[in-house]
Amino acid sequence: MVCYSPEYSPNMPDMKILVIEDDLEAAAYLVKAFNEAGIVTDHASDGDLGFYLATENNYDVMVIDRMLPKRDGLSIVSELREKSIDTPVLILSALGQVDDRVTGLRAGGDDYLPKPYSFSELLARVEVLGRRKGMRDNDTVYRVGDLELDRLAHEVHRAGQKINLQPREFRLLEYLMKHAGQVVTRTMLLENVWDYHFDPQTNVIDVHISRLRSKIEKGFDKALLRTVRGAGYILKADG
Repeated sequence: MVCYSPEYSPNMPDMKILVIEDDLEAAAYLVKAFNEAGIVTDHASDGDLGFYLATENNYDVMVIDRMLPKRDGLSIVSELREKSIDTPVLILSALGQVDDRVTGLRAGGDDYLPKPYSFSELLARVEVLGRRKGMRDNDTVYRVGDLELDRLAHEVHRAGQKINLQPREFRLLEYLMKHAGQVVTRTMLLENVWDYHFDPQTNVIDVHISRLRSKIEKGFDKALLRTVRGAGYILKADG
């Protein structure tokens, strides 16, 4: 049950969230209410679809019901964390005992809200989690699978092995890791890594991507960096 309060503020920053909820009536209400609050909202009605959307798209926050058909909410959260997808997750559940909340948080959830709840409280919690993700630009260490980049030490390691990168390669990898799990276009790289605001019709990106891929993947079992034909590049833990 969701308790509605008309006092929530509609002045939210640009956000995109995913709601995984099998109760279609409750889900329709949440999508409508979040949209009215200025939050773009995708919805999945079962665990399989929810997991697919969570891994194929980039969200600021995910709101996941604990008990779902096809795949339960906690297994979704656990597997997302295993794939190094660290999008903040708020777990909704009718199970509200202390042990239930602890289990949800240990599975990788960032917040846990028992049912019934008021939408104003849910909205406030989503807003807090969204701000938390926004602050991740201040993170000093990025991780994708067994690949780790330390921004302060200016070092890169994979599976504990140090990888030596040239300054431009380091900057390129830093940008890809910052946007891990989403497609990064050539234009994005030109503007943010090379500071070009136009396409100079050069193969500079291709050359650097090739060198970077060789350094972070040669001698390791799993590929991390792949080309998305006609779109750009994506860095993902599952290759």
